[in-house]
Amino acid sequence: MLSILVIIPAFNEENSVGNVVREIPASLVDEIVVVNNNSNDLTAVEAARAGATVLNEPIQGYGRACLKGIAYAQNRQQKPDVVVFIDADYSDFPGEMPLVVAPILNHEADLVIGSRALGHRQRGAMTPQQLFGNWLATRLLRWLYGVRYTDLGPFRAIRFDALLALKMQDKTYGWTVEMQLKAAKQGLRITEVPVNYRKRIGFSKISGTVKGTVLAGYKIITTIFKYW
Repeated sequence: MLSILVIIPAFNEENSVGNVVREIPASLVDEIVVVNNNSNDLTAVEAARAGATVLNEPIQGYGRACLKGIAYAQNRQQKPDVVVFIDADYSDFPGEMPLVVAPILNHEADLVIGSRALGHRQRGAMTPQQLFGNWLATRLLRWLYGVRYTDLGPFRAIRFDALLALKMQDKTYGWTVEMQLKAAKQGLRITEVPVNYRKRIGFSKISGTVKGTVLAGYKIITTIFKYW
């Protein structure tokens, strides 16, 4: 059985992060790491109470929090074989993790994207601007990199050695698309699996504001062209 480490970036998710941690199948994973990304609430407390290892990343940024988790994995005495990323807002279904890691465990893929476009999405779970941004980004990835994605969903699994080979750099909103385009450039075996998606708990710091939406969209598009 391959060793699986879960990384959960979290900023002010005290009302949801515990649910995410508790619903991850305990028999599947070796460790759950929550990266507390400059939260000013009880995110760290609730994550630890649910059984997660809590790391603190005081400089805000989604990618920066993910990089903190990767650095922790590199320094573990036993390196993981697989890393799973999932958000702390409880919009994804942690219980579906076996479906996301299955192609890797079966030696059929190196990177698996949990696609919200292929699964069932609760009405209102994604804003119109999120849906358009996903559509535009996946089209650009197809035209520029020759890879067919349906989503930039945050719920994903990747072989740890492949992840390190990607040399991830983005510290903010371009993280997910950087991983997907670099995986395509390096010829990784990539697949998507349907995942269900629901309205998040609490308020989105990105899609919930005009500023966040614009900044995220700009960063995603510029990241796509940066590596072309």
